[in-house]
Amino acid sequence: MSFSTKRILPHVLILIGFVVVSLAYFSPVLQGKKINQSDIMHYIGMAQQQKEFAKTTGEETYWTNSAFGGMPTYQLGAKYPHNYIKKLDLALRFLPRPADYLFLYFIGFYILLIALKVDFKLAALGALAFGFSTYLIIILGVGHNSKAHAIAYMPLVLSGIVFAFRKKYILGFLLTTIALGLEIVANHFQMTYYLLLLVLVLGLAYLIDAFRKKELPHFFKSVGLLIVAAILAVGLNATGIMATQEYVKESARGQSDLTINADGSLKETTTGLDKDYIKEYSYGILESFNLFIPKFMGGGNYEDVGKDSETYEAYIRLGASPIEALDAARNAPMYWGKQPIVEAPAYVGAVVIFLFVLGLFLVKGRLKWWLVGGTILSMLLSYGKNLGFLTDFFIDYVPFYNKFRAVSSIQVILELCIPVLGIFALSRLFNDFQKGEEKLKALYYSVGITAGLALIFLLFKSTLFDFEGLRDDQYIGAYGQAFMDSIIKDRMALMSADTIRTLTLVLLSAGTIFLFLKKKLSETLVVVVFAVLILFDLVSVDKKYVNNDDFVSAIKVDKPYQPNQADREILKDKSHFRVMDMSNDGQRMPAKAAYYHNSLMGYSAAKLGRVEELLDFHVYKNNMNVLNMLNTKYIIAEEQNTIFPYTNNEANGNAWFVSKLKIVDDANQEILALDSLNTKTDAVMGRQEFQSFASSLPVTQTKTISKYVFDLDSTASIKLLDFKPNYLKYQSDNKNDGLAVFSEIYYKQGWDAYIDGKLVPHFRVNYVLRALELPKGKHTIEFKFEPQVVATGSKVALTSSAVLVILLIAGLFYSFKNENE
Repeated sequence: MSFSTKRILPHVLILIGFVVVSLAYFSPVLQGKKINQSDIMHYIGMAQQQKEFAKTTGEETYWTNSAFGGMPTYQLGAKYPHNYIKKLDLALRFLPRPADYLFLYFIGFYILLIALKVDFKLAALGALAFGFSTYLIIILGVGHNSKAHAIAYMPLVLSGIVFAFRKKYILGFLLTTIALGLEIVANHFQMTYYLLLLVLVLGLAYLIDAFRKKELPHFFKSVGLLIVAAILAVGLNATGIMATQEYVKESARGQSDLTINADGSLKETTTGLDKDYIKEYSYGILESFNLFIPKFMGGGNYEDVGKDSETYEAYIRLGASPIEALDAARNAPMYWGKQPIVEAPAYVGAVVIFLFVLGLFLVKGRLKWWLVGGTILSMLLSYGKNLGFLTDFFIDYVPFYNKFRAVSSIQVILELCIPVLGIFALSRLFNDFQKGEEKLKALYYSVGITAGLALIFLLFKSTLFDFEGLRDDQYIGAYGQAFMDSIIKDRMALMSADTIRTLTLVLLSAGTIFLFLKKKLSETLVVVVFAVLILFDLVSVDKKYVNNDDFVSAIKVDKPYQPNQADREILKDKSHFRVMDMSNDGQRMPAKAAYYHNSLMGYSAAKLGRVEELLDFHVYKNNMNVLNMLNTKYIIAEEQNTIFPYTNNEANGNAWFVSKLKIVDDANQEILALDSLNTKTDAVMGRQEFQSFASSLPVTQTKTISKYVFDLDSTASIKLLDFKPNYLKYQSDNKNDGLAVFSEIYYKQGWDAYIDGKLVPHFRVNYVLRALELPKGKHTIEFKFEPQVVATGSKVALTSSAVLVILLIAGLFYSFKNENE
């Protein structure tokens, strides 16, 4: 390929344009402000302890005690040695957040369209259509950064695959390796999994095409190269992948040992998440039209309908003051779809949808069927429980599908596919593959379908739909049916207004194309017109949900929590203990306690599975024996708007000797035994764990024994001498051999126990805690978090990075050599 200035300059200018547009949309970042993202606030609370440890010691801890009693930091932004692909990712995200993610949206999609041989002007137009898709902007507003991160690299991965199938083997291999490495480093495996589903659809389209053209050897050569690229990309991220794979088995997303729920009902047997949990956020079938008409179903859960609304008048009739009525009207319950919470509609754009429909008639071959197939698969799977037979099939039989929740988020695939086909429709208009009559016929069909659909909704909305939402009964109970009738009128008004908006945009788009086909407009002018229409269409909707008002001073984002009186009192205590926050602060900001203390609570979808079960069975039910064994020294309570720390003087402390070990047959009995167990003197252990533990004891009948008694010395003691997130040191003194229980969460994949410097086995008791058999006398006990997976993964990552550099140099050398020849 030629690297002449003439060929490079347009791409450089477009790159600069993407930077400008990204900064323009999120212009407050130029003033040093940051976007106030709720999920990032939770993350800051969860990650504070590990960040402070790194800042103080210069070392990385892979365990934090700050939340859920203790957990690995693998899903909390842990930094691994030799993670060079992460350094590349940081270099690409050079703009202030969240402008950096918007820029990645643009550049990745632009490269994909270039790989598909689209003219650079249309590729830039497609990038804008993709980047400003409402869902992609909304997730930036609420702080789903890792999701946005992974979505942004999806088009780049597809670009590498496309280049490989276009017989540009070296470029395809190298780009796929790097792009997939970046995709994985984003650390949102759900999005990467959805990308894999789309790649399988793409592969099937290429396979059928290769069979028809008798090019199967080329197909399998490309697949072979891409498999090697995927292996190398995984190697670049080996530490994170291996750590996650190891951890997920122990997390809430792994298989539970329980067969009962906290309420006593039978637990559904699954190797992944509960089916109801997976399908909780299921897209309603009628909600599909949100992609085309933004407020088809009212928009988000709460919308600003303003003073000139039926809702405002309804509140006035109920006796509200004008100010109160206006405040209520600014948060009116407009959404009437099937999902529990919706921040905003997943709007793809009226203009983009119109072009997509046009593409159905103009675009032929494997590209069309890949994009249409991906769109249909994405749409059907997003319906979740509303298309239960298909979702249940995927949960039951498709590997790893049951590891992810919020099935509606698979719509990111259609949000990628639809603008690609739409841009290809414009590309087909500009070339001579089809006659003018065929293009006009396709235009008429597209207008008939899209404008006709909008017209039907506009004219017959009250006949077709009831406009009733999931929570309407609550409002009827509180305010009466007349109030709800007013809400419904506003829902209808929103739908009508946006339907007219969509109809207008469709007719403008169609008119532009018609004038072009009649040779009244130039190709360049058509691109400019569509750029204006798409930006107006999408940005005007996006700005209603994510705008300058969402930005605050950087200090409020970097330090989102302020200590209350209870926090300040507890922080005076420099010993090692846990805190349970039951105040309103703790409910509204579940990671706040983790920011300041070692909390029993937190905010994470990937907490340890046994800890989550302990919370459900006992902690949320205020079982003090369990709170005591977790060394919950303080409980933050609230009464009459006063927050105060309750000191629990009955907490067991950091470690203690027990006199009796109760043996039970399974996990059900073990967790239920904690209902009445005196955790200060007794411990309970599962039969399977006892098999290993008893190998060092004078016990032979491990299958029948129900308890083991220790001769407890009344003067025995065990004291904590030093503590860090990844290290604890104790001193024990006991005249007899004994069993010590530690108020620390058991996690066998990394925690090692030492007695006087010698590595010894430790065991799990009380469902989640560590126990250690201690010989008589005085001894030093140490627990060190030494995850072997990090050491092993780092070596693999280093080797993979070295291999990639060698291949990159060789590939560039080969390309330049061929160029010169």
